[in-house]
This record gives sequence, C-alpha cells and structure tokens, in this order.
Amino acid sequence: MSRPKESRLLLWRQLVRRILPFADVATVDLPLGRLLRLSLFQVSVGMAMVLLTGTLNRVMVVELGVPTWLVATMVALPLVFAPLRALIGYRSDYHRSAFGLRRIPYIWIGSILQFGGFSIMPFALLLLADTDNALNLLGTISAALAFLMVGAGLHTTQTAGLALATDLAPVEKRPRVVALLYVTLLLGMLASSLLFGQLLTNFTPQLLIQLIQGAAAATIFLNLVALWKQEAIDRTRAATPIKRPPFLETWRAFSQGGRASRLLVVVGLGTAGFTMQDILLEPYGGQILGMTVSQTTALTALLASGTLAAFALAGRVLSRGANTYRLSAIGGVVGLAAFAAVILAASLGSTSLFRFGTALIGFGAGLFAVGTLTAAMDLAEGGHSGLALGAWGAVQATASGIAMAFGGGMRDVVSGFAQSGALGPDFAGPVIGYAFVYVVEILLLLGTLIVIAPLVLRAADKRVRSSSTIGLDQLP
Repeated sequence: MSRPKESRLLLWRQLVRRILPFADVATVDLPLGRLLRLSLFQVSVGMAMVLLTGTLNRVMVVELGVPTWLVATMVALPLVFAPLRALIGYRSDYHRSAFGLRRIPYIWIGSILQFGGFSIMPFALLLLADTDNALNLLGTISAALAFLMVGAGLHTTQTAGLALATDLAPVEKRPRVVALLYVTLLLGMLASSLLFGQLLTNFTPQLLIQLIQGAAAATIFLNLVALWKQEAIDRTRAATPIKRPPFLETWRAFSQGGRASRLLVVVGLGTAGFTMQDILLEPYGGQILGMTVSQTTALTALLASGTLAAFALAGRVLSRGANTYRLSAIGGVVGLAAFAAVILAASLGSTSLFRFGTALIGFGAGLFAVGTLTAAMDLAEGGHSGLALGAWGAVQATASGIAMAFGGGMRDVVSGFAQSGALGPDFAGPVIGYAFVYVVEILLLLGTLIVIAPLVLRAADKRVRSSSTIGLDQLP
C-alpha cells in the first residue's frame, strides 16, 4: 500500500475512534467487532424485558381483557428467579464441561429457557383470555410457566454473559466494556419497543402468535451469533477435576471485610430509589401537568438519553482510574436533584422543568448503575466474577421489581386518602400520591449516600483492579 493511502487510512481510523462511542475498548486480542458481537446477548435480554413488561402488559389488559391483578402477577413472576443470580454466577465460576467452557453453557441454557417460554406463551395467553373455555385454568398455569421460563432464561443469560465479558476484557478496559454492554441493552430495548409497537398496530391473535414466536427465534439467533468462538476451549480444564467449595463458604470469602455486603446494600437502596417511579412518570406528566400522550411518550427518550450520556461519561472517567464508589455517590446526588425538580415542576406548572428532571433521573441512574457494577467487578477476586456479578444482578433486579410494585401501590393508597379528605384540605389534590412516592425515593437515595460514604472515603481504592480473566494466550 502506498504511503498516502496508509496515511489516509490511519487518519480515518483515528476519526472513527474519536466519533464512535466506546471504540477505544478494543484491543488486539479483543477487537471491537468481537465485543459488539458478544453484546448481542444484551439485545436478546432487552427484547425479552420489553415484551414482558411493556408489550404483553398492555395487550393482555386491553386487547385480551385479562384482569389487571392477574397480569401484574404474571409480569412479576420473573422476579422470583432474580435472587438466584448469585448462585448462577457462582456455579458458572466452577463449571466443568467436556470442552472446558464455563460461561457459554449457562448462556445457552438461558437462551433455551427463553425460547421455550416464548414458544408456549402465545397459545397460553389466548387460552387464558378465553374465560368460557373449560381449559382456562390450564391457560393460567401455562402462562405462568411461560413467564417464569422467560424470566429464568434472561437472568441466567445476563449473569453468565456479563461474567464472560469480565473474563475477556483487560482490567483497564472493563469500565468501558460495562458501559458498552448497557448501551447495547438500552438500544435493544428501544428498537424492540418501536418494532413491536409497529407490528401490533392492527392487533389480531394471529399477529400476537407470530410476534412472540419471532422473538423466540430471534433470541436463539442473536445469542448463537453472540457466543460464536467467544470462550476458548480449555482441554486442561476439561480433564482436571474441579473442586467446588460450598456456596456459603465461597460467599463468606467474597464478602469478607464487609465491603461486598455494604456494596450490595447500596445497590438495593439506590436501585429502589431510582426505579420506584418507573411506572409513574408518564401518568404524572399527563394527570398533573396536562401533557399530551405524545409528550409523555417522549419522556422515555429523555430518560434513555440521560442514561446513555451517563454511560459514556462513566466509561471514560472510570477508565482513567476514577473511584467507582465516588461515581456511584455522584449518581445518587444527581438523583436527589432530579426528584426535587420533578416535585417542584408540579408547583410551578412547568413541563420544561419536569423534562429536565426526567433526563436527570436517567443520568443519575446511569452513573449509579455503571459505578456499582464496576465496583462489583473489582471485588471479583479468585475467579469469582460470576458470583460477584450474579450478586449484583440479584439485588438490582429484586430491588427494582419490588420498588416498582410498591411505588404503584403506595401512590394509589396515598391518593385515595388525599381524595377522601383524610389528609386535610391542604393535601387533597391528585399530586399528593405522586409527590409522596418521589419523597420516599429521595429518602432512599439519602440512605444510599449514608451507606456508601465509608466506601467513598477509603482512599485505598486507588489500588490496581484485580483480574479474573482467562489468559489472552487461551483466547480463540
């Protein structure tokens, strides 16, 4: 190649690395294409989350006429499996297979569970909606099983997938890899919601069957592409008996010193503080601030934009050695300002302030998520990355589900008291129920900052991050 062509090619590559987010996570042994391919497992997880909590939630209530309480129960079923993520990660740390693989078998098991749940789900839902059918009870049981299988599958896939990314990424690149994986999850959720909404514009039972079965096929395809040659075949590991210590013994070793336990408390409180409002922002904008349907729909984009900006910033500052706990605390402080803005927007009647507060919620939650997840990666010593990430995921998913359910119920109860006059004439408007939830979220974030303060103040966190990676010489 001539020298001018080489110079232009070099300039073009440098330009791409500057413009393309997270392009600098690539290394010679872990090129960007391979990392982006691995991140496709997050797309399948995002697609499942949108289908369970968004599309099917609405379709079951509105088009199929399923009772709301039953829909809420079905949607909450995947939460039952969330606490087991720590155990899944632990078992993948010590898994022994015929080819010496650790993470891929668990990701594949999760993919099969998602596929199986999606395969039986549409027929179970149609039978569930037909209350006059003698086999309606079978439809209820089958739908519950389908939701549980999909939930178990996505939790298994995500836990083992994040652990695999930790194994492959160099220590100094891990924060950017975490941010990239979360960007992929958000983009997968965004694309899935737009696609599902478009495909179900003219709803028919046949369209529902085709959509869910298409999601099942897409899950297998995406994860098959994501996993291809990602984990090295290790014949030595396959031939060597692996002694797996008891789970409780490993957990005690992982949580020794109290830092891991304190971090998990921080994750639980902070996640609850940020997610309790997830199902309330749009109704708040419409009922309290008089926003139109299109305006409240755009709030999701604002929330996602704030989160994406936080991921980009967090990945950059953490890769330069920033303190993970300090970054998480900054996210909590941003959350305090965000919820204060949302509450104040009602008093001022300002939709602009409400939109600004919404974007800040996404930004603060993004900083908090990346900071705490990277901190969990730093605690993954002795090859226990699966346990650390599984524990983080278990606490995060459980706290998120409980907080959303509690927030919706708390808003209804407080609003009922306010409208009945039980709280006095000064607290009789519909805004009281929403404001109460936002105040509780502020208190949760304050509690988060109190718990994380000792971790932030430990200057010793400037240590070199430990690695549980597979050796680069073993990569395929």
